[in-house]
Amino acid sequence: MGRLALLLLTACLSVSIMAAEAIKGERQETFGDMTVHYNTFNSTYLQPDIAKAAELVRSKNQGVINVSIIKGDKPVIAQVSGTVKDLTSKSVPLKFKQITETGAVYYIAQFPVDQQEVRTFEINVQTGDKINTINFNQELFPGE
Repeated sequence: MGRLALLLLTACLSVSIMAAEAIKGERQETFGDMTVHYNTFNSTYLQPDIAKAAELVRSKNQGVINVSIIKGDKPVIAQVSGTVKDLTSKSVPLKFKQITETGAVYYIAQFPVDQQEVRTFEINVQTGDKINTINFNQELFPGE
């Protein structure tokens, strides 16, 4: 049952990534031969059983960030950390958890979304001794 739930979570996250790419273009950064893919979405997009299996809170006031690192066509294990800031520069640390499946590794974290606003994300991806940083802005909306 656990593997099925993770498979469904991966499918859901993949659909969310594809939807975001279709709307805003692909969100990725390339560092040498490594590509970091990232996406944010409201946790209400997750089905309740999928959110529970991934230990995510499903709420209109909770966002999710999904990060994956690819080298060639293979997933990369990394240390992922970061922060999200609101317009007043209040910073919230992102606590990423790793989800590993056959052929895929994802890092997910949640953050509060209390109102519609643009947030600034800083994501640090460490592989070995090297740390790469991604900074981006995202307009967020509370869910339904």
